[in-house]
Amino acid sequence: MTVVTITIVADNAGDRIDKALSTINEEWSRSQIASWIADGIVKVNGEDVKAKYKVKEGDVIDIDVPEPQVLEVIPEELNLDIIYEDSDVLVVNKPKGMVVHPAPGHMTGTLVNGLMHHCKDLSGINGVLRPGIVHRIDKDTSGLLMVAKNDHAHHALVDQLVNKTVTRKYTALVHGHIAHDKGTIDAPIGRDTKDRQKQAIVDNGKHAVTHFHVKERIGNFTLVECRLETGRTHQIRVHMNYIGFPLVGDPKYGPKKTIDFGGQVLHAGVLGFIHPTSKEYLEFEVPLPDDFVALVEQLREEFKLS
Repeated sequence: MTVVTITIVADNAGDRIDKALSTINEEWSRSQIASWIADGIVKVNGEDVKAKYKVKEGDVIDIDVPEPQVLEVIPEELNLDIIYEDSDVLVVNKPKGMVVHPAPGHMTGTLVNGLMHHCKDLSGINGVLRPGIVHRIDKDTSGLLMVAKNDHAHHALVDQLVNKTVTRKYTALVHGHIAHDKGTIDAPIGRDTKDRQKQAIVDNGKHAVTHFHVKERIGNFTLVECRLETGRTHQIRVHMNYIGFPLVGDPKYGPKKTIDFGGQVLHAGVLGFIHPTSKEYLEFEVPLPDDFVALVEQLREEFKLS
């Protein structure tokens, strides 16, 4: 273990110890710190405390930080839905409920586990836990992802993301009746200052732009297609909530009273990019998942009868 000593300054005084430490070192999560406190490896002025302890200016905190685990990703047969593949890139249709890459405490059943079983040649730029991963979609969002099979392809695809030339279109079901047919949301996104597990519209956030148009209005709901110009964490979920139309089923940004869908009703249905080697523009489209279609049809029936 490595002993880290931190002295609390005025800016952090009054915060719970787990919040204060995660603010001081963003690589530590509040849950991780709470676990360390429970294990007795965090001392405040030489004494044990609970996670709810509120730090005071001048408190000296000693943490016996555990050595990082050596993590190994195990290839798994997950019957991935591969839409396209060649020697440079692979396009996969990720199902709802699948995490994109492993993380400590969640090392199996991810898209990366399945990719490593499917093919051995994946780019190594993002390290052992994220081989080939160029961009991500949330666990409960279904749809298309591009994967790099070598470092040349990885650099080329990332450059396209940076230059905003990748086509990414999502279908979402949102609460509320959007009166106008289309719109653009241009609002910076960053970490929520009140909840580190969430993103929010913040003045010092990263530039974020989402274009949307209405596909169908169904009673108190609207079916929209969103096109990403940028790709910030939770961008569509944050932006649609910001303009007053949160995604149906969204446990993080949606209303408390929402349809239980097991997550946000969001599908990455269209993905287009320039092939790293051939320079040909490729575009792929996959239909909405069955549960998404069933929910829309159910709402159509309900509002037709009401």
